Amino acid sequence: MERKDNNQAKAPQGAGEAARILTEFLEVAITCIIFLKGVYPHGAFERRRYMNVVVHRARHPQLRDYIHSSVNGLLPFIQKGLVERVVVIFFDNEDFPIERFVFKVNLNLSYGSKVEQSDLEFSLRSFLIKLPVSESLTKLLPRGCRWEITAYFRALPEASTSKDSELIWIPTDTKQWQQPPLITPIKSMNSEPLGVQLYLEHPSLSEPKP
Repeated sequence: MERKDNNQAKAPQGAGEAARILTEFLEVAITCIIFLKGVYPHGAFERRRYMNVVVHRARHPQLRDYIHSSVNGLLPFIQKGLVERVVVIFFDNEDFPIERFVFKVNLNLSYGSKVEQSDLEFSLRSFLIKLPVSESLTKLLPRGCRWEITAYFRALPEASTSKDSELIWIPTDTKQWQQPPLITPIKSMNSEPLGVQLYLEHPSLSEPKP
């Protein structure tokens, strides 16, 4: 969904800076999730430091570029407060969703003060510390599984001929669960102007099997 709403103003400087920091954080966090789930051999990643925490970065250019371009394509929409959730979804070999890592974001667009980057990064780094120890809460993935990054918008942006329309986001036809999912909270923070929640979703025990 790479469209732009021309009628919506850009976020004030403070909220805009928070959106930039959030986008950078999401790229790192999503890479850490992919590493955590063991979708690829550990040799496909390299250790780096980010926000003074040891994290993992994809070595393979296609994997690294997919995550980077997907998340950075959301920046204009995060800045307008349009993005509600950014989700990493894992599917079994029958294309049925079996696990979802959900980042629920809330950006205060009216926040015009200067953002203290160190304070915001201190709050976000707690997610990177929490992720590795949350592995016991996740499900073992079957062979032949796949994954994707999906964004959920609060409202659909309008079409535009601007450079935003060149981004890679497209409407999704991802299968949805018929029953409310089982939710496991992992971490949350609220540091003006940004609030983030991270939680796991698994299909309900009463979810019809495909």
